[in-house]
Amino acid sequence: MSVQPTSPPAPHPFTLRLALGLVGVLIAALTSGLNDRVTDIALEDIRAALGISYDLGSWITSGYQAAEVSAMMIAPWFAVTFSLRRFTLTVCTGFMLVGILLPLTHNPSLFIALRVLQGVFGGAMPPMLMTVALRFLPPPYKLYGLGGYALTATFGPNLAASLAAFWTDDVSWMFVFWQVVPPMLIVMLLLGWGIPQDPLRLERFKQIDLFGMVTGCAGMSLLILALTQGERLDWLSSPLILGLMLTSAPLLLVFFINEWFHPLPLFKLQMLERRNLSHGLLGLAGVLFISLAGSSLPSAYFAQVDGFRTLQFAPLALTIGLPQLLIAPLVAALLNLRWIDCRWMLAAGVALMMISCLMGMQITTDWARQNFWSIQILQAFGQPMVILPILMSATSVVAPPEGPFASAMFNTVRGFSSIASGSLVGWFLSHREQFHSNILVNSAANRSWLLSAPSSSAASQSQPLLPDGSVSSSENLSGFATLLKHQATVLSLSDGWLLLIGLSLVMLLLTAWLPRRVWPPQTLIQPPR
Repeated sequence: MSVQPTSPPAPHPFTLRLALGLVGVLIAALTSGLNDRVTDIALEDIRAALGISYDLGSWITSGYQAAEVSAMMIAPWFAVTFSLRRFTLTVCTGFMLVGILLPLTHNPSLFIALRVLQGVFGGAMPPMLMTVALRFLPPPYKLYGLGGYALTATFGPNLAASLAAFWTDDVSWMFVFWQVVPPMLIVMLLLGWGIPQDPLRLERFKQIDLFGMVTGCAGMSLLILALTQGERLDWLSSPLILGLMLTSAPLLLVFFINEWFHPLPLFKLQMLERRNLSHGLLGLAGVLFISLAGSSLPSAYFAQVDGFRTLQFAPLALTIGLPQLLIAPLVAALLNLRWIDCRWMLAAGVALMMISCLMGMQITTDWARQNFWSIQILQAFGQPMVILPILMSATSVVAPPEGPFASAMFNTVRGFSSIASGSLVGWFLSHREQFHSNILVNSAANRSWLLSAPSSSAASQSQPLLPDGSVSSSENLSGFATLLKHQATVLSLSDGWLLLIGLSLVMLLLTAWLPRRVWPPQTLIQPPR
């Protein structure tokens, strides 16, 4: 006898107690995202404290991110089976305990293993936020709940640089991991008190998609390991990267075939026939690519050209992160107005981000922090104006029993896109910098040959002399090499913004073609499926 998905429990009254429980889930999701980004930014200090080499330390980030996205794929299934409150409390407890143990561990292999385990717990939290927003929030407040989910993609990543700089420069690297303890204690208190307790549904194990869990998580993990280690190991020139990609591709193919036919899958792929949901997944991937890459380009400029530490350019990221606390609710309020078409809001947000990229393309080696303020402000407004309409449009065609399927797909796309954007933009910038370096070197060599052709003696007399009368060229060569590297970096960053403009145009075309008009959740008009 097959076990079919059953309808969720009857809606609970939206009370202050339930609202505080939802706040607890929001804090959990934000803490999970911050933990990932802060650790990544502070990795150099962590490696120095533990005595870990650069190559070995790179697996600290790769292992966590692979485990994180894999957990996003399966977390909604386990939350429905064991109950949302019980499952979330368990992963929050595990996340906190592993965070306590990590700074006390000095064995590199054990440290990486614990970090992978923490990634499993951390990746299970963001899907819970979308699940509770879709299930518990009444229609007039549903968009505000989705706005809270959007904060995990806009607010958290831009706050991470300031937190990382504060812990490593002013306190101790250990608090990069221990910072999760106070918020997790608050989360467990709010969750345990505010979220209703559902019954166990252990009968779902009779139709557990074990094959899908194994193939999907393994394929996704191997793909993420290939993406995060690819640049360090020179991509397909490395047998390891080639093996990871060749193994992940058939695993993911088998996973998707299995999901299509399984009676109780992790991903309900038939839902992709709904145009708004398909557009939502594609649009979410695109906007995360644009927003994360857009915020990382100024950081790359300050780190490589000006030689700034994280603390010195962290305030620039805050100009995107902090305004989200006001802009996201404002966008949600506007989208709740029936006469506003969310597709137009989305297009306006993409336009703002395109303008910021056009401004970024004008970058020169003379730029300072003030040159980036307007770019960051446009990003701050554009990001929620894109993400919230995408979430509104996509979730409008998802029925309540389908919430776990939508949550698994959305969070997997979100997690994978965040990682892929960093890896692919890093690869693009590296190769464009090499390209521009070669062009500049060849140009300088030709110019030098032309200038020195009439008289080699005159050229030598133009060089500075040391006290003993010898010609010194080491300082000139060093200065020239630095100038050339800075110029190549700036040109590659300009190319990076041009790439983001092209991706923004693709998003605009998709928005004009794929999604259909939807209305705010509280209206009586039902959106098209």
